[in-house]
Amino acid sequence: MKLTVIGCGRWGTFLAWYLDRLGHAVTLYGRESSMRMQRLIETRSNDLLTLPESVCLTMSLAEAATPETIIISIASQNLQALMDQLAGENLRDKTIVLCMKGLEAETGRRLSEIVRSTLDASNRVAVWLGPGHVQEFVLGVPNCMVIDSEEPALKESLAEAFAGDLIRFYYGEDLLGNEIGAAAKNVIGIAAGMLDGLSLCTLKGALMSRGTREIARLIAAMGGNAFSAYGLCHLGDYEATVFSQHSQNRRFGEAFVRGEPYDKLAEGYYTTRALVALGAHYGVELPICQAVYAILFEGRDPRAALDALFKRERKCELK
Repeated sequence: MKLTVIGCGRWGTFLAWYLDRLGHAVTLYGRESSMRMQRLIETRSNDLLTLPESVCLTMSLAEAATPETIIISIASQNLQALMDQLAGENLRDKTIVLCMKGLEAETGRRLSEIVRSTLDASNRVAVWLGPGHVQEFVLGVPNCMVIDSEEPALKESLAEAFAGDLIRFYYGEDLLGNEIGAAAKNVIGIAAGMLDGLSLCTLKGALMSRGTREIARLIAAMGGNAFSAYGLCHLGDYEATVFSQHSQNRRFGEAFVRGEPYDKLAEGYYTTRALVALGAHYGVELPICQAVYAILFEGRDPRAALDALFKRERKCELK
């Protein structure tokens, strides 16, 4: 398969490395202004891996848009701008695979919705979601992930083409639920980091149990399958997000409550705003998301907000 990976961050670069390893003809695109791309062109390396010579590097979006399959791994808040640029390339009959997790902060739109609302309807859209860290994959540690699409034949063909000894794929059956669940797990990751920063890590069990329930309620209210929250997109990704030293969202939450600087991308920061707005729109109570929002955007004291969260009115565990 000839394909392009758009995005030269740690995940996009890994995808190029991984897909080349499977035998695909891979082009990796990065912006000319990107320091990461400049480093890859000069050394073919970042802090985690070295790209083989068989991976083509380009800073031409027109060249990147040539293959039939385009995999995108960029910051979620930049997706609309990228789609506007790709629309100028008059894409037709392409397969767009979104290997990224998030929601548009201002509108709450899912990433697949952004693609479909911008590109020609002949283009097909899929998502590649689930747990995994580049730091572990490059050491040969395997994991399981999900590919979902509204087109059954597409997700099956992609799962077959992208499967290897490092990643086993499952087919998703709920695009909405998988996208919401994948985005929301980053907010739970920030909350977990806040608990770590306050030396309250024993509460992570309650956080995971209650977090899954509130996201399941939101998915159902939006028309998806509530059980998607218990799959790889959300609950199945908790180990990699709530506990891992590699989780940027968890590390961001920990740094935030300790008053320490953190300069890495934490997608959950933006997703928190989107989820709180979606909860209000659909009439779903999201106490964990609302607590994180109050801490991040309203200046609420972290300990007071989290104490209030875990001292809410008693209710049945399963509700």
